[in-house]
Amino acid sequence: MSDINKKAPKRIAQTVLNSLKGGVVPRVGLPYVTVGRKNEIEALLHDVDIIEEGGASFRFIVGRYGSGKSFLLQTIRNYVMDRGFIVADADLSPERRLQGTRGQGLATYRELIGNLSTKTRPEGGALPLVLDRWISAIQSEEAAASGLAPGDPALSGAVDRRIYEVTSSISELVHGFEFARLLSAYYHAYLEGDDLTKAKVIRWFRGEYALKSEAKESLGINIIISDDDWYDYLKLFAVFFRLAGYSGMMIMVDELVNIYKIPNAITRQYNYEKLLTMYNDTLQGKARYLGIIMGCTPQAMEDKRRGIYSYEALRSRLAEGRFSRPGARDLLAPVIRLEPLTAEEMLVLCEKLSAMHSDLYGYTARIGTEDLASFIRTEYGRIGADQNITPREVIRDFIELLDLLWQNPDLTLEALMQSDDFSFAQSGAISEERGADFAEFTI
Repeated sequence: MSDINKKAPKRIAQTVLNSLKGGVVPRVGLPYVTVGRKNEIEALLHDVDIIEEGGASFRFIVGRYGSGKSFLLQTIRNYVMDRGFIVADADLSPERRLQGTRGQGLATYRELIGNLSTKTRPEGGALPLVLDRWISAIQSEEAAASGLAPGDPALSGAVDRRIYEVTSSISELVHGFEFARLLSAYYHAYLEGDDLTKAKVIRWFRGEYALKSEAKESLGINIIISDDDWYDYLKLFAVFFRLAGYSGMMIMVDELVNIYKIPNAITRQYNYEKLLTMYNDTLQGKARYLGIIMGCTPQAMEDKRRGIYSYEALRSRLAEGRFSRPGARDLLAPVIRLEPLTAEEMLVLCEKLSAMHSDLYGYTARIGTEDLASFIRTEYGRIGADQNITPREVIRDFIELLDLLWQNPDLTLEALMQSDDFSFAQSGAISEERGADFAEFTI
């Protein structure tokens, strides 16, 4: 999973540094800067093996703002795409929930389907490509196996039988009959070059039909994806993707804190009920070839008044046992709580960023290990740092220092860190809202 001995291409390096300086996780280049999280990654990759064999998994990644939740999710996303998985990811928001009275659950589904990604289409929007490649692959396989030429009626019959096998397997599942009919409609539109019908099927799969009558008129299907049943269609997609030649489907949902922030208690409970349904499905074998990972903060998980633990059925399933503690967490449990990165890991990360920065801008790196150690000590030596600082803030500060040193060759790292401006900026950089991420710090 690591490219530690390779230089990142300049395009990748630019994206990584700009993203991290802006406080967001880059979509590309993570292997060049991945540090720590070895145990957490191994635990999640064990789930990937189970999913690939026809199982399902559900995990919560719990960590404070800026602690590395999104970084870990993105790392797993890239890895499973390399393993032949299709990935769908979305961030919850006031407009996107798991359940809602104004279509917020369906909005989450639309975001997930819109963000469908594969190794060859990592930026999202992969659904039409997946469908076309599925049909094309079956045609190629049947032609190679039978020796028949394209256009031969016998070949068309063989392909029809293969398509029918897939649709028949799906039609036995909940909502599978209509789903299979639409797959068949897409296949015939593909053969006939009917792009309009293909577009209508894609629109239906994306949940963009608002009325059953509209879907009936366009496709002859008297059903649409709704706020209540959208999750059932994700389970169907997971099975279909496997039949279409992929390893499985991984769903990643971040910012679960937006459910915690819902002011109406009944609406929150409906969302937690939906969460419980999804969780139970994966553990009880009602979903196949499907992995779900959700990210949230400790408060959104553990607050017994508004958080996930306020829903007793979830609390009883997810609460830690009596023997887990910081430094000895059960990483096979449904909830993975992110431990703070160690000082040594932060030092290694800064070394990687320094090397990437100097390669990108074509200069000889001026910062040595002692300089990096001094920077780390300064960051965590400030009042309140032991309670409030996060890796995100340290990384942003460090990249800013690298930029300043490159643009001002006469400056030194020591001079910048000792300046009043640096000290003042750092004293106000820590948000109490984001809480503690590093309890102790030593070099």
